[in-house]
Amino acid sequence: MLASVLAAFKIPDLKKRITFLFGMFAVYVFGLHIAVPGVNTAILSERLSGGLFDILNAFTGGAFKKYTIFAMGIMPYINASIIMQLLTIAIPQLEEMQKEGAAGQKRIRLYTRWLTGVLALFQAFGTTKWLQSMGAVSGSNWTILQIAITLVAGTAFLMWLGEQISDKGIGNGVSIVIFAGIVAYLPFDVARTWEVVKTNNDWLGAILLVLLFVGTVAFMIAVTQAQRKIPIQHVRRVVGNRMVGGQSSFLPLKVNSAGVIPIIFAVSIQYFPMTVANILTHGDPESLLTRIANSLVPGATWYGSLIYAAMIIFFTYFYTAVTVNVKDLADNLKKWGSFIPGIRPGKPTQDYLDKIMTRITLAGAIFLAIVALLQYYVPRLTGIQTFSLVGGTSLLIVVGVALETMQAIETHLLMRHYEGFIK
Repeated sequence: MLASVLAAFKIPDLKKRITFLFGMFAVYVFGLHIAVPGVNTAILSERLSGGLFDILNAFTGGAFKKYTIFAMGIMPYINASIIMQLLTIAIPQLEEMQKEGAAGQKRIRLYTRWLTGVLALFQAFGTTKWLQSMGAVSGSNWTILQIAITLVAGTAFLMWLGEQISDKGIGNGVSIVIFAGIVAYLPFDVARTWEVVKTNNDWLGAILLVLLFVGTVAFMIAVTQAQRKIPIQHVRRVVGNRMVGGQSSFLPLKVNSAGVIPIIFAVSIQYFPMTVANILTHGDPESLLTRIANSLVPGATWYGSLIYAAMIIFFTYFYTAVTVNVKDLADNLKKWGSFIPGIRPGKPTQDYLDKIMTRITLAGAIFLAIVALLQYYVPRLTGIQTFSLVGGTSLLIVVGVALETMQAIETHLLMRHYEGFIK
């Protein structure tokens, strides 16, 4: 692997892309420390802890609790992209636009950016207004609007940063922005955990935590890379004076086609009652509404965890059905004169692929449910509450983006006849 890294830096174009990527990391980390004026961060650190707030804080590199210009992070853009993806399926005009090629894709991206601005403004204004009710923000509604516009500008900058990384760097820019936020928060987690372990002299818990972390990463890599390979036979045909086709290949179907989206959907819905309860009761932990809402949080009760796992499984099937069109796969195989041995083209092929996807999606859904629940139960098992990067969405994103970026670098190396990372 070290030889591959050295080889990557010997290629001028690839070296330039990697250097640009690290430069964008530096810009992002610098922005994490530009505070929004008029916010009492001491109250934020005291009141915004646990559950959804810790997840948002990890995604934003610690910017949420500090309420810096990147406090909203890139999540409004991700939510807008998911909404546009669903609308493309529901609205025929958008579906036609998507099939128009580069021009249609450009218009959809423009709509996504405008929707991102609307979602970011709504989220920033609502969050800031709520913080005002807690005493963390002082000033009039005009002051709150100014803060909200500043936060929207931060999200817009991150959106631009992600597009620049995709264009001039390595990998998917939006994914790498989230990756950078989680990794930027990691040193704080490690330092805090080290202090707790030294203070409590809990070295056994620390060793168990490291073993669980390594095991979880290995488990994630194995499932993320796992594929069901469907054998494909290509029909021989005459093109000009030559006979082409007749070879065998395979159709790769990923076990985890949905990625982390089902967890994001599930956690947003399950934490919604707690968020509403905090707003209505002004964060009073003793109110009946707050106690009921907190009981639905994953890890707080067995039924809260069960509801969370069930929602993840449901959204895994839902999002896989949205992103993997089995009918199109079957039609494309028939169109190009290919078939699955023993299965007739057309409807029988579609039914066969649908059956296979249903089975492997169940395995992927169970995997996501286990990973999502690990972050709530590992602290109980190890007795260490300060290290959040064992299981959950954060670690899954880190592993997935790291693999994706390594594969992108490997592609550049293989194009120039270098040996890649993955054997």
